[in-house]
Amino acid sequence: MARGRPWIARTLVILVSLVVVLIAVAFGVALSLHIPQNAAGLAAKTVCSTRFVAGRTDSGQTLMDQDVLPASTALGVVSTTIDEDNKTVTARFLGVVSRRAALLDQRGCVLDAEPQPSAKAFAPAPPRADPWPAGDATVPVADWGAGVDAAALQKVVDAAFVGAGDPSLANARGVAVVHGGRLIVAKDAPGFATGTPLHGWSMTKTVAAMMLWKKAHEDGLDLNTPVVDAFKPGRRPAWVAQWTQDDRKKITVADLLYMRDGLDNKESYSVTGDVVHMLYGEGDMSGWAAGHPAAHPAGTYWNYLSASANILAAVARGQFTTDQEYWDYTKSALLDPIGANSATLETDTAGTQVGSSYLWADIRDWARLGELMLKDGQWGGSAVLPPGWLTYATTASLAQGDGHGYGAQTWLIGDPQAGECRGYPGVPADAIAMEGHWGQIVAMVPSRDAVIVRLGWTFDDTEFDECKLVSDVLAALPKA
Repeated sequence: MARGRPWIARTLVILVSLVVVLIAVAFGVALSLHIPQNAAGLAAKTVCSTRFVAGRTDSGQTLMDQDVLPASTALGVVSTTIDEDNKTVTARFLGVVSRRAALLDQRGCVLDAEPQPSAKAFAPAPPRADPWPAGDATVPVADWGAGVDAAALQKVVDAAFVGAGDPSLANARGVAVVHGGRLIVAKDAPGFATGTPLHGWSMTKTVAAMMLWKKAHEDGLDLNTPVVDAFKPGRRPAWVAQWTQDDRKKITVADLLYMRDGLDNKESYSVTGDVVHMLYGEGDMSGWAAGHPAAHPAGTYWNYLSASANILAAVARGQFTTDQEYWDYTKSALLDPIGANSATLETDTAGTQVGSSYLWADIRDWARLGELMLKDGQWGGSAVLPPGWLTYATTASLAQGDGHGYGAQTWLIGDPQAGECRGYPGVPADAIAMEGHWGQIVAMVPSRDAVIVRLGWTFDDTEFDECKLVSDVLAALPKA
């Protein structure tokens, strides 16, 4: 037995060494794929925004459990620390790779930014007593009118909240219904105070496009202008010089709006996917997106890309002479005129608004944005948007194929040829929508004078069917 012990010891040393080497190699591969960096960035950014942009007062672990961990098992090795004084959140992957997000004035929570302790964190205000849209009050059920099937509508809304609070189920967080310009339903999930901003994800694209539409008309920018020629003097990003040297110089602002720019990018949400890396691994998202080559001639191929929306955000930034003017514009030109007091559009580290994904607003303000679009930019007798936006947004990107179900940063969900809700009973052909990751939708139906809002945190997309919700709500409303 004594003679065998050195051999056993050597074997153990070799096995331990192999394990250490394998762990080191695996971690090196993960680093090369940006997994630790992006995972830590996702956790830091999400917890920072839920705490300081949405004003949620849950513990940091609760925010992780509800909003971060169900997204991927890889996030289970990430820990977070909230600094309430400096309004920052630091996340650590296995205690080794660290990322920090900080709340900044007018820019929301920004990854890898220096702390700004003076930045004002959001806190939900008491509901405004006046009827919506001037205030937040809904129309009493008794006043909904004879044409509304109140019992049926309340049943639909109640059903929408089955599984609320459970990330493995539908997990709705807010539902609102507007009919005839009146807010008849506004319901928040348990644990979410009235007025709590909710993350709209890709619904941001439609709102960012509204802002560009307005600014372009104010300044006389033709949306058919090539992107390389669309910037004010001194406001061209560095990547524009590269575009002027190849086929990307033919891409127009309209091509970006209609997702037909032809860039070689992928809308992937896996742990190593392009969208995850762009949102949590790149400080200059539009610069990263614009660095991809052209794969198709501009204007000929439709491909839904969050990357394209962020290039569009850089175009919007380039319409202003200063960044401060750019950051101010969102609020002064669009949000304030309609009373969307809860809304924040966050930026990346470089200062460009993340037009693909980062607008937060409570359900009543999402309903205001939907109503503004439904009414072609008119609000209380004033033109918040130049006329023609609704027609422009609902013009199909391409004459056929999947692009016929998409307009200018807007889904044409009722389109008989390619709309995702085609074939659903009761969804009219003119139904359109802002849509976002994990079950966010603001559906607008001009022929029924209706706006339907649903926000949630639905990790399993089989748990929520947005087309069915739209169909069921419309079935309870008066016919056209």
